[in-house]
Amino acid sequence: MEISRRHFLNSSAAVLAAGVMPHGRVWGANEKIGVCVVGVNGRGGSHIEGFTKSPDSEVVALCDVDARVLERVAKQVEKETGKKPKTYRDMREAFADPEVDAVSIATPNHWHTLAAVWAAQAGKHVYVEKPATHNIYEGQQLVAAAEKYNVVIQHGTQSRSDKQWLRDIALLQSGEIIGPLYMARGLGYKNGNRGSIGNEPDSDAPATLDWDLWQGPASRKPFNKMYHPYNWHWFWHWGNGEIGNQGIHQLDIAAWGMNRGLPVRVDSVGGRYTYEDAGETPNTNVATFIYEDGTMLVFEVRNRWTNDEGGRMLGDKFAGGVGVGNLFYGDGGYYVQDQGFFDTKNNPIPVDATKYPFPESKGCWQNFLEAVKANDKTKVYGDMKAAHVSSGMAHLAGISYRLGTSLKFDPKTETFTGGPSEANAMLTREYAKGFEVPKLA
Repeated sequence: MEISRRHFLNSSAAVLAAGVMPHGRVWGANEKIGVCVVGVNGRGGSHIEGFTKSPDSEVVALCDVDARVLERVAKQVEKETGKKPKTYRDMREAFADPEVDAVSIATPNHWHTLAAVWAAQAGKHVYVEKPATHNIYEGQQLVAAAEKYNVVIQHGTQSRSDKQWLRDIALLQSGEIIGPLYMARGLGYKNGNRGSIGNEPDSDAPATLDWDLWQGPASRKPFNKMYHPYNWHWFWHWGNGEIGNQGIHQLDIAAWGMNRGLPVRVDSVGGRYTYEDAGETPNTNVATFIYEDGTMLVFEVRNRWTNDEGGRMLGDKFAGGVGVGNLFYGDGGYYVQDQGFFDTKNNPIPVDATKYPFPESKGCWQNFLEAVKANDKTKVYGDMKAAHVSSGMAHLAGISYRLGTSLKFDPKTETFTGGPSEANAMLTREYAKGFEVPKLA
């Protein structure tokens, strides 16, 4: 059964406006958490797979603004599970459903924060895709929502649940293997996979797509088939470029390892090279972040043809470099993803697994579900404070790139100091009426 939008507004709007629906339930060992996946095309398929395969959850509902996609995916879920999920076009109706305990958000970036806040206000636990926010203001509100509402909110940066990274980040932060860190590098090299999207005129939206709901918090623009279903990533109005797409995973790891919060300076340069199209975000980009103590983080996007970084001879064998990954540098050596630690003379530093064992982790979906079952925010792998830092760094890089200048930033007030007057205005956006991200902080 589908709940009408009128019913939702009548039954739940007052509760949402007042603050939060109560949610203090702890599940029994054999009880399943009812999950609604919002945004079922593309990445949403991985969410559905993760939650249908877990013994602790059941996908009870799907939500998507494209009726054609919604029907197709609902049939797939029914075929695979033997049970047809409820379907919704408007996420607010799904959030009013008492059978929905948790919401998994796989919408375009510009929807992530508002969807997460609405869900939290409705008493639903939240798994929100990366980047958790579309701008700095949204990060502030999402951190506040995670603190205010009695729900679990986890960021979709799966590396936070990876056993290798959980151990190695702890070692990097401790300085035990290669000493104190002075620099991290994050790499997002898609090696030519991001080709031209061309130029297309505006047109009518497909009849099955609710274009108004798809736009949600964003100020209104005419439909263009370049935006839907994927290439919205390359337009600032909807997305955050490659640094906020694939790159946010590696940027999050780099920021996690450095463990210094937001930077005091950002300088982001690059361009859209080798073709001309309507895309706005750079396909080649170097963003440099300087922290208050002078250490640094460098992130590189290379979406055209390129070599990898960090390849080397190890004995008589060549170890391939990193294209999508991370490197860290300390005063006693360096670290290359998938290769390990090296000393100042390029010799591998073996890590004793008995002394430094891998911590327990059951993967991003199960870790989230176990935090939900315990109703324990401390069990979250990738909380909203961490999400705000890594997502926020992507946003700072985007602002520096768009303004064409290096910018000074105050991480305490989270505002720019000096520089172009329009920089601080770009920390938030103009919201569509009825879809404003509420000020909670």
